[in-house]
Amino acid sequence: MRIVLKSTLSEETAHKVMRVLGRTLALAATLVLAQVASVRAADTIRLAVQKTGTFSWELAAIRAGGLDKEADLSLEVTELASPEAGKIALRAGSADIILSDWLWVSRERAIGAKLTFYPYSSALGAVMVPAASPIKTLADLKGRKLAVGGGPIDKSWLLLQARMKQDGIDLKSDATIVYGAPPLIAAKALDGEMDASLNFWNFCAQLEARGFRRLAGIEDILPKLGAKGAVSAVGYVFDESWATSHRDAVARFIAMTRKAKQLLVTSDAAWDKIAPLTGTSDAAMLRTYRERYRDGIPRRSIDDEEADARVLYRVLAEMGGRDLVGPAAELDPGTFYHAVPGD
Repeated sequence: MRIVLKSTLSEETAHKVMRVLGRTLALAATLVLAQVASVRAADTIRLAVQKTGTFSWELAAIRAGGLDKEADLSLEVTELASPEAGKIALRAGSADIILSDWLWVSRERAIGAKLTFYPYSSALGAVMVPAASPIKTLADLKGRKLAVGGGPIDKSWLLLQARMKQDGIDLKSDATIVYGAPPLIAAKALDGEMDASLNFWNFCAQLEARGFRRLAGIEDILPKLGAKGAVSAVGYVFDESWATSHRDAVARFIAMTRKAKQLLVTSDAAWDKIAPLTGTSDAAMLRTYRERYRDGIPRRSIDDEEADARVLYRVLAEMGGRDLVGPAAELDPGTFYHAVPGD
């Protein structure tokens, strides 16, 4: 015996039910997609940032322009007192990204820490002299008192020495060298205690705004040492395994920082948000900061940056030895991060 069950719904009612069901399913799909989007928007990147460093300038531009929200990123920032504190935070796993240099990254990789580097800035220091100084060329530093911001293995200092040795001048013995913390060296230069000073770019900008003359920027001597263009000394540094598991977030972070840099290139008004972070209200100094910061924005491919870094690494390894580079005679192949579209 065959039993046939007939629907008690009319055809018209059945169509209405199907339409309601369709709208319900569409609403459910929309809610699911919104939930997925909210999960993506919740991607958090922990940044360890030196409180007085220029990375805080970039972050100010990012937040003022809403670029972090546009990139669906939540930036969790911890302010630290020094670059060394940032390195400790990264190695301890309490930060995802810090600023450091490729020399340190390569050295860490040589001892087993798989860190990687993406260019942030090619801004370098310079040899500064008073406007009326009789020193006209680097060769004139012979017999003079030269103050160096940092220590005996400061990278800019080693590169300057390497360049001068090409001309038969050994600055360590042919000049009186004084080492000190960058702020102290800048203060002593202003007080006229030194004939010349070699310091970090932001302290050089301070002197330039006070009328000092750039005898030579470190970027000016790099071609003589084998580099073919500007080389980013400082970059975003993060763990290789973290970057692999957060590839999309890293790509969005880098794209976001590029937009911030472009904003700071094209908009003087964007610098209004940065001015309070520079520690000065002096218009000439702010203008110099802005110009030197813009000069240091990376514009080369990663391949080109890495090739020149490899050349300069050899120079630094020869000048600074194991105290500077550790056991590796060559730049580690994984030092530069390449997994970004367009690089």
